[in-house]
Amino acid sequence: MTRREFAGTSLAAAGAAALPALGATACTGEIRPSPDSEGAAAERAARPGRLLILGGTGFIGPHMVRHALERGHEVTLFNRGRTNPGLFPGVETLIGDRDGALDALRGREWDYVIDNSGYVPRLVRDSASLLRDAVGRYLFTSTGSVYDFDQDELPEDAGLLEVTDPESEDVGRYYGPLKVMCEEAVQEIFGDRGTIARLHVVAGPGDPTDRFTYWPVRIHNGGEVIAPGDMDNPVQFIDVRDLAEFNMHLLEQDTGGIFNAAGPTLDETRMDEFLHGIRAVTTSRVSFTWVDEDFLANREPPARYPLWYSQNGPARALARVRSHRGVEAGLKFRPLAVTARETLDWFLSEPEERRQQLQLNLERDARILEAWTRLGGADS
Repeated sequence: MTRREFAGTSLAAAGAAALPALGATACTGEIRPSPDSEGAAAERAARPGRLLILGGTGFIGPHMVRHALERGHEVTLFNRGRTNPGLFPGVETLIGDRDGALDALRGREWDYVIDNSGYVPRLVRDSASLLRDAVGRYLFTSTGSVYDFDQDELPEDAGLLEVTDPESEDVGRYYGPLKVMCEEAVQEIFGDRGTIARLHVVAGPGDPTDRFTYWPVRIHNGGEVIAPGDMDNPVQFIDVRDLAEFNMHLLEQDTGGIFNAAGPTLDETRMDEFLHGIRAVTTSRVSFTWVDEDFLANREPPARYPLWYSQNGPARALARVRSHRGVEAGLKFRPLAVTARETLDWFLSEPEERRQQLQLNLERDARILEAWTRLGGADS
């Protein structure tokens, strides 16, 4: 299994369609705000500016566009016009391709750039070089997959992956190392005017991966729910709205550097706090049964659950990303209950075809619970 497959597919092994890796952008349909959040406009920026977003119509991009517009910024999108065309009819869209078709960007100037679609260093270098003298600050959307996960924790200065094949552009095989080189290209070209945001699992309305969404939906479904591993295992994610607000804040404050973006709080959130916090936003009758991680791993095939990472293996740091530097720079986290409730409301409003993409594997879990009970497992 490649690193990209591990950080995407295995994290979503409950049946979700996975992102390439931690924090990667993906495509989805139009995002409809929940009734609780609809109409909640952000305070306008002190000095609205011109913002260019490379991408902007997948999952995280639309939230950034909406937040920037609420702040009063003038937004321009650059993309191929294939994903959700017409999503923002009042926003200027420049049609092109990062691979050799950047002409639409020539002769223009912006105050800020958010690069959400950079995966190949050559292409990131091309766009950054073209825009070097045409923009003030360049924010590159990177990923926690640049790190070596076999560490106790992941602050921004933790060890990164070794680049073993710098000539390859195989994103599926070298997702993390390619992002490392993309970061290097931005830093080399923009220097102090470059900002790197390393995303963790991104959650919230519109998420196509269902890694976070699995839990509100499963708990809303009710019944006996498998709680994997130990109660005190840490859980991390970032609400897409918090991410959008943080990125815009970094740009408005002209803040450079590298920042992790992982919540839902600065302190660690334990798995039992996570599950019971989601349970509090539903009216379903639910019980949790904690099942030992070795027992789950020895199933055929092994039973994996989103957002849960063993603290005894080489991927233990996936849930110990440190975001202290980001919080000092203005990163804020909305309550788990808000993310859970609004994600669930969004998901339940989706068409049946979309909702069927999230596989809860209830029959598999029933077999596991039966076998675990025979061994003396207990509810909690």
